[in-house]
Amino acid sequence: MPLVKPSCVHEIRARVNIVDVISRSVTLKKAGSRFKGLCPFHQEKSPSFHVNPDMGVYKCFGCGKSGDLITFIRETEGLNFIETVETLGQRFNVPIEYEAGAGPTREERSLRQELFELHDIAAQHYYEAFSANDETGNWMRNYWENERRFDLELAKEFKVGAADVNGSNLGAELMKRGFSESALRQCGLFFIYDDAEISLRSLRHRFRGRLMIPIRDHQGRVVAFTARQTALTPDNDPAKDAKYVNSPETPIFTKSHLLFNLDRARSEAKEGHPFVLVEGQLDALRSWSVGLKTAVAPQGTSITEGQLALLRRYHNQVECFFDGDGAGQKAALRLLPMALAAGIEVRFITGDGDGKLDPDLLMMEQGKEGYEDIRKTALSAMTFACQALLPEGRKANAEKKSAAMKPLFEIVIAAESEVAQSEFLKEAAAQLGLSISALASDFERYRRHGARRAPARPRNEEAESPPIPRGPTTISPEEHLLLICLHFEAYGKPLSLALPHEWIDTQHPAGALLNRILAEFEQDAWPGTAELNESGLLETPEEKALAATLLFDTPTMDDPAKVAEEGLQKLRLRALQPQLRQIELALSQSQTDSQFDVISLLKERSELQRQLRQPLRLAPVV
Repeated sequence: MPLVKPSCVHEIRARVNIVDVISRSVTLKKAGSRFKGLCPFHQEKSPSFHVNPDMGVYKCFGCGKSGDLITFIRETEGLNFIETVETLGQRFNVPIEYEAGAGPTREERSLRQELFELHDIAAQHYYEAFSANDETGNWMRNYWENERRFDLELAKEFKVGAADVNGSNLGAELMKRGFSESALRQCGLFFIYDDAEISLRSLRHRFRGRLMIPIRDHQGRVVAFTARQTALTPDNDPAKDAKYVNSPETPIFTKSHLLFNLDRARSEAKEGHPFVLVEGQLDALRSWSVGLKTAVAPQGTSITEGQLALLRRYHNQVECFFDGDGAGQKAALRLLPMALAAGIEVRFITGDGDGKLDPDLLMMEQGKEGYEDIRKTALSAMTFACQALLPEGRKANAEKKSAAMKPLFEIVIAAESEVAQSEFLKEAAAQLGLSISALASDFERYRRHGARRAPARPRNEEAESPPIPRGPTTISPEEHLLLICLHFEAYGKPLSLALPHEWIDTQHPAGALLNRILAEFEQDAWPGTAELNESGLLETPEEKALAATLLFDTPTMDDPAKVAEEGLQKLRLRALQPQLRQIELALSQSQTDSQFDVISLLKERSELQRQLRQPLRLAPVV
């Protein structure tokens, strides 16, 4: 694959703000001169992920992940270096130039990047079929406006499309554009026999005669489709009886990791405006159409821990707005313990409890006002659980109340905070007319015995955020000098000339890295901190984490040269003092052991003492 020109990488780093890159995946809040949010690399409830826009680096003080904007894209999207540069160039309109003078061929590009492009073309193709003045387009627009009661502007905004009974000839367009065989086989839009040669005959369209709704990831990229059955769906469709059919899972689509409309809703969710979890994509579209901008939906399956963790990254409040039937209530009950374990404050909109709540119909007829009215009756997590598990409430007999305790305790124990657990028990006792002391006693017994084999809850993340990087007075001499090299690069060359290799302890990451960096300065080959991650100088995860920590905050130093000289003196003392002690020991033994050359030892001791007394000075920085 052709190499990207270094000047192009420099241009991306200079023009693209790391906050703009990371905020596509993480909700960042300003904290002084930095930004912080929930780490995308591990599950946590208190933000320990920090971004320093001035230095262009990030670091999580919970899991230790660190790097720059290129590292972030590589790790979160699974791309190699060149793919990452191309992705950033495309997103932020920075032209990419290659050493060979031409970009990579279609075969040389990553499958993931090709699939993203393919799905974007497919979404446009289906939308054009929806908009066309022909039999399929006219029928689908009529269905959309008159049966589903959506306007055409919404279809345009979300690129809602149509696949005719022949699949809209999508295969021909994709082959004409030269997509690879791997992309065509793995995109999920066609049925292809394993041993079949790729041709128009072998590309059998998965979606025919269906309304096509693009599924986007949280960054807004089309990764799959939901296809709604219509009267146009042919009888020979393998999934004819399925009302909705999703794309199969592909290298860019895992349905349990995505929530429909999260790419839009995440920027709208905030205090007082919780995420609204609805059952399906059309419910989310209806919500958006009436002005409820925080609605999201799972991809045709029960909500998963991964989806809740994704929501928690952006906001910790969720209202569950499912159909009022038994299936909706069961789905809400499955959601509840996972939400509590994820640190999400969840409420449940249930209507009047007659099982007839239909969010889509409610908002179609009453708009957002209908939602605002009904949400006033939303139930807290524990009130909903009590009513769902024991509809009779206080009137239930002792046997029914006792039977309901185990599933109730399974929900309560999912909350990590013991304070929250205590409050939940008090609320349950009030709802069910039970003694709080008796309920608490039974819960403790369940905790000791009934929950013994339950999966361990995530550890408390509150204690996982250590202080922002240590100051120079508490770090080793090697780290001290690394700090100088990374933040005051003009002193790198003088340090490389003043510091003997043997004074450095290379058995530890700081010493090994300092020794390597000084060699670069000595040979006038230092690539600069902006290129540190791609330079090959950071050889281990420990060195990468150390470099990110030292780079994260710009140190306040009135006189970097003086600080560097103090570090040199510490290393000299550490290196020469043991030698001096050995000489003193040898001189003390010389009275009985004639093999020692006393004069030579005295000269060596004198030289070491002279070196230790002599001030260390760096060459002037030009």
